[in-house]
Amino acid sequence: MLRPPPRAPPGRRAAPPRGPPNPLTVTRLLRELRAKGVAPDETGIREIAEVGSYVVALSVRALFDARPGWVRDVATAIAVLGEEDAEHIGALAGVPAARVAEAVEQLREADVMAPDRADLAHDVVRSAVLEAAGAERLAELRARAALLLSDAGRPAEEVANQVLLVPGTPQPWMGWVLREAAAQAEHRGAPEAAARYLYRVLEAEPDSLSAHVPLAKALAEINPAEAIRLLKRALALATDIRTKAPIAVQFGLTCLTVQQSPAAVRVLSEVLDELEAELGPDPDPRDRELRTLVQSTLLISGSDEKATIHTVRERFTRIPEPAGDTPAQRQMLAMMTVLSAMEGRSVRRAVGQARRALSSPDRLDNWSLLFSAFTLGLADEIEEAMETLEHALRHGQDNAAVWSYVITLSYRAQLLHGVGAIPDALADAQTAVEIISEERWSANVTMPQTALATILIDRGEPERAEELLAAVTRPNLDGFVMEYHSYLMARARARWALGDSATALRLLLDCGASLEESGFANPVFLPWWTEAACLLAAEKRADEARDLVEHGTELARRWSTPRAFGLAALARGVTTPGEEGIAQLTEAVEHFSGSPARSEYARAEFLLGGALLDAGRPREARERLRSAVDLAQGCGALALARDARSRLVAAGGRMREITASPVDLLTGTERKVAQMASRGAGNREIAESLFVTVRTVETHLTSVYRKLSVGQRGELASVLNSPSLPDPQAPAWVFASRGRR
Repeated sequence: MLRPPPRAPPGRRAAPPRGPPNPLTVTRLLRELRAKGVAPDETGIREIAEVGSYVVALSVRALFDARPGWVRDVATAIAVLGEEDAEHIGALAGVPAARVAEAVEQLREADVMAPDRADLAHDVVRSAVLEAAGAERLAELRARAALLLSDAGRPAEEVANQVLLVPGTPQPWMGWVLREAAAQAEHRGAPEAAARYLYRVLEAEPDSLSAHVPLAKALAEINPAEAIRLLKRALALATDIRTKAPIAVQFGLTCLTVQQSPAAVRVLSEVLDELEAELGPDPDPRDRELRTLVQSTLLISGSDEKATIHTVRERFTRIPEPAGDTPAQRQMLAMMTVLSAMEGRSVRRAVGQARRALSSPDRLDNWSLLFSAFTLGLADEIEEAMETLEHALRHGQDNAAVWSYVITLSYRAQLLHGVGAIPDALADAQTAVEIISEERWSANVTMPQTALATILIDRGEPERAEELLAAVTRPNLDGFVMEYHSYLMARARARWALGDSATALRLLLDCGASLEESGFANPVFLPWWTEAACLLAAEKRADEARDLVEHGTELARRWSTPRAFGLAALARGVTTPGEEGIAQLTEAVEHFSGSPARSEYARAEFLLGGALLDAGRPREARERLRSAVDLAQGCGALALARDARSRLVAAGGRMREITASPVDLLTGTERKVAQMASRGAGNREIAESLFVTVRTVETHLTSVYRKLSVGQRGELASVLNSPSLPDPQAPAWVFASRGRR
């Protein structure tokens, strides 16, 4: 058995071996260790490499000294090109193909070549061969290899990977290859690879807009701060306003990721003023589309923070509503719809804007899709909202837009939670939190943590929710329109669940004041006023809630959706004593039963059951409380289900204990499918047993895998019998976009 050279005593380097070394001792050693099932740890591999690289270098040089020069040339060509056909190896080495085959045999006999493929035996060997070629010769070979592959019609990325290794400024033809490679990398969802290619282009063309702008686009999701720097440089380089405007649009959208909304509004406002002065009152259709694009991006960027939202809202009132016939007009409508929804005055107008914006969703950016879905969700148009979010998620995946994907996934979790699909919401929120854990911009995101915390509270885990919220470190969080208020509501609900009603009430009132400051008057977006009314009623301070209830009732009347009316009736019911309060709670139940808000429907039933029990009507109370338990458990709202069960038992009813098994995440049909699949039944067998199609079974299994965070059938049995859920996994494309497979 081969052994590594003896280690030197501490503080001394190992002496070089005397006499000619055995060729590739390190490669043989590693091969023998692996064959015997021995895997050296990182320290062992490093120690082998330290001594071994020196030994292999000597071995390679001794081998080349003892062979004709064309053997060395072939080995060097293989080191540069890797596993390649003899024709290309020979062309790079400058020897005939027949001689290539002869050289390969000699190299294989000497253990330089791998025994089972046409490549060198090990990366250590490759390094030694390349080092023996010398830096100048190697640079020449790299350039020739890139040109050789390009002439052979190889994919641009394959050619560009050779170009990346060529020192010095890339030649003009290399710039074309690098740009084409970047486009291919972007298409396959690998922005980090695209950025590597474009950085080399930038070296050759430091003042080129065509280098700065696509590089900034590649970096927008993975390194937005660097993208901002590049776009600032591009704006300085652009001299024509029609060239500058699209760059300003890209700058404005990228600023959202790095909390620079004021900078985006300043740049976009300046560009818009300059553009309007240049175009005049009656621009041609192309210029009109460009102006609309800048306007809509200004609205998107400025609506993120309190410091800028009033500025953009003022501009919004002066901009006529577009028809929605072009992509920029549809983006404008998407932004207008969220501002309309924030005002909370006309649900019909807001929904109409959203639907016109979505008339061709394939041409909308992720923000436009998200804003349209946001408005549709507030309007109880849940099916349309979910379809739009699904489209946005596909858009994020197709473009490797991890940040946008996380934001969309987090909002979908919030929407699912709002309609009582808590298991699905939990799966989305957990996945979003898992994704951001390895992203450099994670400190600038709060929606995943807030969404997950909100869901955990309803599942009876307020302590975990508090831990998540305590870990939020986003700077200037109180300056943001959406995230801050969701964060305050989640914290308030967590504190209330933990028995700290005083802090909870303060947070709810802070949320209301901040929403008013932001101009947000929609009653169903974070209904802090209903929560505050319920808290005050529970504290026997219902009189203090009168103004809040009147305020919320007026907002609900203006927005006029079943959920809004249900929230207002619920707030009135909990703060009104006696039969009148019961009547109001009954009205709330009726409104919620006609809305998609199943969790709030369950809560209304619970509060009505409690009021009936307090009024001495236990039989009616049991009926309502049993309904509350069934609804809450079906939603996955385990905390409410347990509270309702306790009151039901107190009213003389009977019901089994509420558990938090992973099975609770599944619908009844999903549970049956999962159990049969875990016992080894095939899809067709399950379909025949349940009298459904195979396609339906596949759909149910997909949902089961997602809810339980498993990847295959074989994992179902252990998860179904486990008291806790496995950790969720980010989609594979997210790892690929980070450069990992």
